[in-house]
Amino acid sequence: MGKLTFSMGGVHPHDSKFARECAIEELPLPPTVYVSMAQHLGAPAKPVVAVGDTVKVGQVIAEPGGFISAFVHSPASGTVKSIAPRKDLAGNPVMHVEIAVEGDEWDPAIDRTKTLVTAIPEDKAVILDRIKAGGVVGLGGATFPTHVKLSPPPGKVAECLIINGTECEPYLTSDYRIMLERPKEIVVGAAIMQKVLGGCPCVIGIEENKPEAIRTMGAAIAELGYPGIEVKVLKKRYPQGGEKQLIDAVMKRQVRSGGLPIDVGAVVQNAGTALAVYEAVQKNKPLITNVLTVTGDHIPGNLQHNYLFRIGAPLSFIMEQAGGIPQTADKLVSGGPMMGKAISNPDATTVKGSSAILYLSEASTRRQATTSCIRCGKCADACPMGLEPFLLYRLYKAADLDALEKQAAQDCIECGCCLYSCPAHIPLLDHIRQAKGQVMGVIRARAAAAKAAAEAAKK
Repeated sequence: MGKLTFSMGGVHPHDSKFARECAIEELPLPPTVYVSMAQHLGAPAKPVVAVGDTVKVGQVIAEPGGFISAFVHSPASGTVKSIAPRKDLAGNPVMHVEIAVEGDEWDPAIDRTKTLVTAIPEDKAVILDRIKAGGVVGLGGATFPTHVKLSPPPGKVAECLIINGTECEPYLTSDYRIMLERPKEIVVGAAIMQKVLGGCPCVIGIEENKPEAIRTMGAAIAELGYPGIEVKVLKKRYPQGGEKQLIDAVMKRQVRSGGLPIDVGAVVQNAGTALAVYEAVQKNKPLITNVLTVTGDHIPGNLQHNYLFRIGAPLSFIMEQAGGIPQTADKLVSGGPMMGKAISNPDATTVKGSSAILYLSEASTRRQATTSCIRCGKCADACPMGLEPFLLYRLYKAADLDALEKQAAQDCIECGCCLYSCPAHIPLLDHIRQAKGQVMGVIRARAAAAKAAAEAAKK
C-alpha cells in the first residue's frame, strides 16, 4: 500500500506518543461544571436556562447565536448556579453556565446502551437536524459546526469525504485510542456523513506510525460493509493532519488562497467528529463528552492518561484526578506542543474541542537566544502553505499590511513549522500570528464596507 503525503514543506518532530498504550478511562464528575458559551467557531451560543433551573444530562442549555454557531447541552444533572463571565485558558472573560452537580440523571431520550446501530436514516434532512440538535462541531481543532460543513453551498459538490485520523501533533493519543476502542462507531459516523454528502467516496487517512489503528479501522470497514469507504496510509510528517495538507495528500488537489476545501470537492472531518456524529444521529446523544490525553515529557507512566471527560470539567480537577502536576513540569499546555496554547488559568474548563493537557519540562520549553536571520530559507522550505515566513516577519516589523496581504499572511495555518526549523531561533510564528490577525481584520472590514455599500445601493 503506497503512503501518501502533501507536496510541500513539513517537518519531522519526534512523535512522543507516550500515552498510546493507555486505554480510555472515564473521569468521575466534578462537583461543579462550567459550560462555555463560546466553544465553537462562530457566534457564541445564547443561554436558554436561568439561575435556579434544574437540568438533566444532555438537556439544551444554550441555542445557536447565529448561522455559524451550535447548541450547547448540559454535561451533568443539577442546578444552574450562575450565568456569568468566567476566565478561559488565556484568561479572557467568556460567558459560562455554572451547574452544581447533583447526581447523574440523563435525558431519557438518550440511548446509553452499547448496542451498535448500523441502519442509517434515509432522510438526509433528518440526519442534519440530529447533528445540529446534538451540537456537533469539528473536533480536529477548528470546532466548526458540523451541520454547516456538511451542507455545501449551491453549485458545490462533495467529491470526497476525508476522515482525519492522522493525529500528527506530538504527544496526542486520544484519536488513536478511539480508533482502537470504537472503530465501528467511527465507520458508521463516516457512512452517515457520506450519505448526507450524496454518497461520495470516503477516505480515512491514518499516519504510518499507527499500524494498530490502520488494522483496526480496516477490519471495521470490512465487517460493516459500507461501500466506498477505505483506509489510506499517510507518511509520518507534520502537519499531515492540516485540512489543506490532507486534501493535497489524498486528492492531489490544492485549495487556492482564500478558498475553501469544498472548492476542490473535499469535505474533511476528524475521527472524533465521526464518533460524535454517530452518537448524535444513532443514539440521540449530544456532544457532551470527548477524549483528552494527559501526558508530557519526563513524567512517570502512571501520570499518563487518556480520559473520557464531561465538557465543562475544570482543568485543575482533571489534573488532580490524573495524579497532580508533576514537579518536572515547567509549562502547562492545552493541545499539542506545536499548535496548542499555554494554560495561564488552570481553573479554566474543558470545551468540546479539548484534546490534551501537556506537562512540559523546562528543557523542552526553554527558548534559545535569538540571533539575526541569516536568510537560509529553512523556514520557507518547511512551510506547508508555500509562504516565506522570513519575509512575513520583516513586513510585520515594518507594519506593512498591504504587503503582508499580498504575501498571503492570512493563509498561515499557524502550524509552527517555521519556528521549529529556524536556526536563528526567531519566534517567527508569534509575529506572523499577529500579522495574520491584523490582515484578517483589514479583510473583514473591507468585506463589511462592501456589504454596506451594496445594501445602500439597493435602497
